[in-house]
Amino acid sequence: MKPSAPESTAEQLLETHDIKPTPNRLLVVREILRATAPVSLVELETSLGSLERSSILRVLNLLLEKDIVHAFEDGRGVSKYEICHGETHCSIDDMHAHFYCERCNRTFCFEDISAPQIRIPSGFRIRSVNYMLKGLCPECSKSD
Repeated sequence: MKPSAPESTAEQLLETHDIKPTPNRLLVVREILRATAPVSLVELETSLGSLERSSILRVLNLLLEKDIVHAFEDGRGVSKYEICHGETHCSIDDMHAHFYCERCNRTFCFEDISAPQIRIPSGFRIRSVNYMLKGLCPECSKSD
């Protein structure tokens, strides 16, 4: 369910969450919307050469705080970011499985596989789930 027009959707997404659509924020959100897989800070830096790391990181932190994106650690301990498809906030119900290929280092979204619901002791509050599967992707499995 990836939005089809990142340019118009980015502004709408920010405004829906009461965030002023500044140029830096729009650039980061548009880049995440365009991505075909979750992206890391380094990948955003590379694709947004005009923005400094600190600027991208500030935007990512705001997007996380406002539940526009969620983050998870890929199979190497690198944080990856993707747009949360929840209506107004990102919840555990919006989390899904990811697959990390140990050979090519790519991360894949398995949006049809929801993160499992678990019961935790009273008083704890879950903010994110890292449901990561590791192995070989179909392309890398062929070369075995």
